[in-house]
Amino acid sequence: MTVWDDLVGQDRVREQLAAAARDADALVTAVSDGKPEDPEAQGSKMTHAWLFTGPPGSGRATAARAFAAALQCTSPDRALGGEPGCGFCDGCHTSLIGTHADVQVIRTDLLSIGVKETRDLVRRAQLSPAVGRWQVIVMEDADRLTEGAGNVLLKAVEEPAPRTVWLLCAPSLEDVLPTIRSRCRHLTLSTPPVEAVADVLIRRDGVDPERAHAAARATQGHIGRARRLATDER
Repeated sequence: MTVWDDLVGQDRVREQLAAAARDADALVTAVSDGKPEDPEAQGSKMTHAWLFTGPPGSGRATAARAFAAALQCTSPDRALGGEPGCGFCDGCHTSLIGTHADVQVIRTDLLSIGVKETRDLVRRAQLSPAVGRWQVIVMEDADRLTEGAGNVLLKAVEEPAPRTVWLLCAPSLEDVLPTIRSRCRHLTLSTPPVEAVADVLIRRDGVDPERAHAAARATQGHIGRARRLATDER
């Protein structure tokens, strides 16, 4: 088990995020040894702001949460060359279930995210991590930022606190303000193959193979809908 297990059919994105998590881990280790902190250093795969785009069901929020967990990984195996994102340590586990003190996940059922909510987020983002290795803000609906809220967020993305990471999610680049997207590293996710969705339903959720394939086909690779369909019918 690793934090990446639910990121279905996105091998290229997984590789990029895993590389960034390795560089982020090396950075934190170097700082603890008294070296200067610079996530944007030449050659580093790590950066302070990321934008995940993809159609519904592609797993953009899943990718962001998995990356947040990998950034908080505290597995002792890392010192022996292991990959950050073990999925078992307290940092990974609490990040994935939503209880980590330094991982804030923002999702909304409202039509927009306003200035006040964004200012509150920016204030939080200025804090040093309380217990973790990074202060991580996951915004699942960055496409719902009003223009005013986007302007508030822009300054935080332009001049981030040293140990803060913004992970923004939206259906497409065009759904995000140009000033925001130009300052983020962009990752594009695609709808996962039906076979990959069926496999994760069988492996993780214990769904009967025939039912898993039927649900994956019926939902056209939308992992969330496929899981609900397969498990509700059991």
